Amino acid sequence: MSKGVKAAVIGGVFAVMVGGAGYGAYNIMSALNGGGATGQGGEPAPVRSGPPSGDEVEETTAKFFAAWEKGQATQAASYTNNDAAAERVLTSYGDAAHITGVKITPGKAKGATVPYTVKAKVSYGGKSKALSYKSQLTVVRGITTGRALVDWEPTVIHPELKKDDTLVTGEAASPPIEAVDRNGTVLTKQKYPSLGPILDTLRERYGSKTGGSPGIELAIRHADESPDTSLLTLAKGRPGKLETTLSASVQAAAEKAVKQHAQSSVVALKPSTGEVLAVANHRDDAFNAAFEGKVAPGSTMKIITAAMLIDNGVTSMNGPAPCPPTATWKSQTFKNLTGLEPNETASATLTNGFMRSCNTAFIKLVDEVTDASLTQEAEERFGIGRDWKTGITSFDGSVPASGGPDRAANAIGQGQVQMNPLNMASVTATAITGEFRQPYLVSPELDNRQLATAQGLRASTAAQLKQMMRLTATTAPGTAVQVMSGLGGDIGAKTGSAEIDGKATSDSWFTGFRNDVAAAALSQQGGHGGDAAGPIVADVLRASG
Repeated sequence: MSKGVKAAVIGGVFAVMVGGAGYGAYNIMSALNGGGATGQGGEPAPVRSGPPSGDEVEETTAKFFAAWEKGQATQAASYTNNDAAAERVLTSYGDAAHITGVKITPGKAKGATVPYTVKAKVSYGGKSKALSYKSQLTVVRGITTGRALVDWEPTVIHPELKKDDTLVTGEAASPPIEAVDRNGTVLTKQKYPSLGPILDTLRERYGSKTGGSPGIELAIRHADESPDTSLLTLAKGRPGKLETTLSASVQAAAEKAVKQHAQSSVVALKPSTGEVLAVANHRDDAFNAAFEGKVAPGSTMKIITAAMLIDNGVTSMNGPAPCPPTATWKSQTFKNLTGLEPNETASATLTNGFMRSCNTAFIKLVDEVTDASLTQEAEERFGIGRDWKTGITSFDGSVPASGGPDRAANAIGQGQVQMNPLNMASVTATAITGEFRQPYLVSPELDNRQLATAQGLRASTAAQLKQMMRLTATTAPGTAVQVMSGLGGDIGAKTGSAEIDGKATSDSWFTGFRNDVAAAALSQQGGHGGDAAGPIVADVLRASG
């Protein structure tokens, strides 16, 4: 605290003390003296403890709001438990965001938490517009001073602010876009909430390439360099039209489907082209797990593993693949899902193991290949890890060459394998067509980016994979029969569940196809593949026509 500020505060303390405010004066003096206010005989006065009282909550919020309304950033920050961070944001509120005429109306406190409404005006370049939003704060006891203080979070100033973000008003960083689907339907974050962060990214990347001109807006500038989040438009720019590969009808179905299950994501695409038809997330955060997630895919990985076994001549869809109760590899014992009956008879084929999702059937065969075989199959045939350029940020999967127990674990989608719904939808597309076509959301012709390539599958391998997926979805004992029932056309699927360290419930995975649409979904801690992810995929495929 500078000397000038300290003098001003001390002057204020003196006035309050003369007025007989008592505890308020004690609090401020305590803060200035490191909590060292004294009692009788010169002994340090006791620091208050325990939750703030109702009166303290009211007094602290009143002082904080009053200083904030007056644009007194330093003063307002002094009523928080992190004055340096608070002062930076409060200063930018007026200086960078050009927000004035602030009026804060508190609501009824719930304990130490106070909701409130902020109404203000944003002015820049001769343009002005009213601003209104709601937020809340919590009052806590200062650890060293015992003062009642606002528990500082950026959301105190605006509910969408995160750590180190700032509010800015000026010419937009990128011109606005009017994103449209494959049929010309306008896509908005209001109608398709999952597309919010994606549309922000598309605007940042392609706004200058679509012929638009920027407007003036209040926005959040993110510390992680992600696209600005627009909060208020003072003057509209001229939007440029951006054509995407999305389908509004499939996207709507995907949005609705993921809302039925927490922490869920889904991607749908056209196997014949690689065009993404839908991407939706229902999460506690704004993370695009559908494109950027990095988690174990469980038994959906057996599509790639089956292809590896077929391509390396280990077995075929009708070849032997015994399914014992357990399988030991490099001193680690693997089991099947609870309730799965072992099968070591002549009917124990690769197809039977695939349909029932028998872990041990696949693990018993990995000693016929090398540590690098699965990696080579994933990268060279399915295009995994080939630097996909989808038009937005995406992760293109990882199947590292692993020795020891991880070679077996990787084969059943555990170990070191990392995937997301985009990757698994693409794996399904490659499996049923034999061709790897890198998924994309925006045509590469717009920015001349080079799509990833891979050699794809032999025709005989693709035919076997497609038939095994068909049987899994249409014929007992296929694990996807119930979920896929009622879907017409050429259909197929593969279920999966992935065990996660420290989690009692597994992640639910499901990937499937219907005619020329492939879709994959993940529901974290959703249970078995058919429990959560399966219904999501089925709903999306049903909407694909």
